[in-house]
Amino acid sequence: MASFKEIISTLPRRKGWTDYDIFLYQGFWCDTFFIEGVMRAQQSFRSQPSDIVICSAPKTGPTWLKSLTFAIVTRSTFDDSTNPLLSNLSHDCVPFLEVDLAQSSSNRDPNNPLLATHVPYSSLPRSIIDSSCKIVYICRDPKDSFVSNYLFFVRILASKDMKPLALEEAFELYCQGVSSYGPYWDHVLGFWKASLDRPDKILFLKYEEMMEDTAVYVKKLADFIGYPFSFEEIEKGSVEKIVNMCSFENLSKLEVNKSGKHREGTPVVIENKIYFRKGKVGDWENYLTPKMAARLDSITLQKLNGSGLTL
Repeated sequence: MASFKEIISTLPRRKGWTDYDIFLYQGFWCDTFFIEGVMRAQQSFRSQPSDIVICSAPKTGPTWLKSLTFAIVTRSTFDDSTNPLLSNLSHDCVPFLEVDLAQSSSNRDPNNPLLATHVPYSSLPRSIIDSSCKIVYICRDPKDSFVSNYLFFVRILASKDMKPLALEEAFELYCQGVSSYGPYWDHVLGFWKASLDRPDKILFLKYEEMMEDTAVYVKKLADFIGYPFSFEEIEKGSVEKIVNMCSFENLSKLEVNKSGKHREGTPVVIENKIYFRKGKVGDWENYLTPKMAARLDSITLQKLNGSGLTL
C-alpha cells in the first residue's frame, strides 16, 4: 500500500500563502503536515457517542468557541480560579483531530469529550459522521476571516524571519478558493447543508451573532451538547461568569496567552499571543479596499445562492 507521503505527492499542488506548496485533497487545499493527519484520522479515528466535535475553517472564532465549550463542560469540575483555561491556551485544552488524535483515538483524556478539527464535513472520519456525537460549527464573514487568516500568517512568518506574501496576492488566492482548508465557501456550505439535514447532530453558529449576545448562545450551546444550565446556575450568574472568563479581553491578558507557546517541539509550533489579535467584527475595513470588499461579497452571494445561508 502506498504511504501517505506517496499519495500526497500525486495530488494537484500549487504555491500557497507561504514558500511551501499546498495540495488539493478531497476538494480542499492544505499543506502536507495536515493532510497526512487528516488521512490518518480518516483511517484510524474512532468517535465515541459522548464526543463533542468543534469544527471550523481557520480563523473564524475557534479559539473562543473552544474556550466557551470547555468552560461549559468543565464548570462542575473547576471553579473560577482553577479552570485550566487560565493557565493553558484553549487549543491545548481541546485536542486537535488531525494532529493530536490522528495516530490514535486513545491519546485522549477520558474525562474530556471535546475535540476540534478544521476538516470539511465531507472529509470527516466516517465514525464522526455515523456516530451520535455532537458537532458544533462556527463560521464568520469571509472578509474578516480572510484578514484574520492573512495577519495570522504574517505574524507566524515574522516569528521565523520569513517574508509574507503581499496582502493583494493572498487575497487573489483566497478569491480563487486557495487558502488553508479552503475554498472557504465550500467549507461553510458543507456544514450548513449537513446542519439542515441533521439539526439534532450539528449546531451551526455565526461568529457575529455570538458576539452580539454571547450569553444567549452559551445557554444554547450548553443545551445542545448536553450540559444545560440549571435554573439555580442561571440565577447565580454562571453563564455570565463563563462569558467573562472566555472574553477576548480576559483571555488575551492571561500570562500564558502573552508568553506561552503552542505545540512546542513540533513543526507547527506557534506563540500563543499570535492567536489573539483583535477578535472584532468588521476589522476588515482597516485592510481591504472597497473594491476588494465588494468582490468578496459578490463571490459570497454567488457561492451561497439558493442555500438559504447569508454571511
